[in-house]
Amino acid sequence: MSTPHVVVVMGVAGTGKTTIGPLLAAELGVPYAEGDDFHPAANIAKMSAGTPLDDADRWPWLDAIGQWAHSRDGLGGVVSSSALKRVYRDRLRAEAPGAVFLHLTGDRALIEERMADRKGHFMPTALLDSQFATLQPLQEDEAGVSVDVSGTPEEITQRAVAALRRLED
Repeated sequence: MSTPHVVVVMGVAGTGKTTIGPLLAAELGVPYAEGDDFHPAANIAKMSAGTPLDDADRWPWLDAIGQWAHSRDGLGGVVSSSALKRVYRDRLRAEAPGAVFLHLTGDRALIEERMADRKGHFMPTALLDSQFATLQPLQEDEAGVSVDVSGTPEEITQRAVAALRRLED
C-alpha cells in the first residue's frame, strides 16, 4: 500500500484476527497492536466466564484502540478489534478518521472448528452465536474490504493485501 493507513482487522471471534493481523503488518512493514491487549481486566473476566460484553464494557476498550490508531495516523499500523457493530466502527473512526477495515469473514462451522483448536484464549466457543448475532458487516460507505478466511494464514494475508491495494485504486 502506498499510503500508510491504519488497518483495523475485524470480525467475529475465531476468524484469525490475531493470526492475520501480525502477518499483514509484516507484509505492510508497519507495527501490529493486539486489540485484546486493550481490554480492561474486568472485560476479560466477564468473557472468560462466558458472559458477552455490553456496550458500556466496550466503549473504553474501543476508545483505547482508537487512540492507538490515531497515534499511528500517517505512519500506518495494523490493530485487531472485533468491531462487530457499525456504531463501534464509527467510534473507532471518531478517534482515527483515516482507519480502514479488513473484515475477516467465513463459514460458521470453520470458525467454530478453529476456535475449538485454540489453546489458552479467554473467548469460549459458546459466545460465537452472540458474536454472529451482533455482527453488522461493513456497509458501502465504510472504508474497508472483506476477505474470506478459508485457506492458510499466508493465503488469507495475500488476499487481504490485494484487496487493500484495490481499495486505494
